[in-house]
This record gives sequence, C-alpha cells and structure tokens, in this order.
Amino acid sequence: MPTYISFADNAEWIGAVGVSLLLGAFFLNLFGWMKTDSRAYQALNAIGAGIACYASYLIDFFPFVVLEGTWSIVAVSAFIQKRQV
Repeated sequence: MPTYISFADNAEWIGAVGVSLLLGAFFLNLFGWMKTDSRAYQALNAIGAGIACYASYLIDFFPFVVLEGTWSIVAVSAFIQKRQV
C-alpha cells in the first residue's frame, strides 16, 4: 500500500525549513559569524519568517501568522534600508 504525505506533513516540513533559517541566522550571530546589521542576516530572517508565516497559515494558526508576518516585514524593511545606506 503506498504511503502518502498528508497536507499537515507538508506544512510541518515547510515550517521546519522556515524555522531552520531563523535559527541558523540566530546561531551564526550568537557565535560571531554573522552580524545583525548584515544583509545576509536580514535576508535569512525575512525568508525564514516568510516561510514560517506561510506554514502557520496552512495550519490555520493565526497568532503565528501575525508573529511571523510581522517579523518578515520588519526584516525586509531592514534589508531595504541597509541597501539604501
């Protein structure tokens, strides 16, 4: 009998990718390998939060949609401001 991946499993994998990007940026900064004002740090935060926001939307968990959506918007804003400087 074939095994199918459920919709919830897909959302979990998508969320895991987003959170991994966020945690990766956090640990890189924590160990001094990436500065918080770098474009790479802001990009990891923006992309990771955007993906995590989408995964939260898929599972209808509105509080995290707001949290991750806000996080992503702030990171994109910082990324754009860094570019203009």
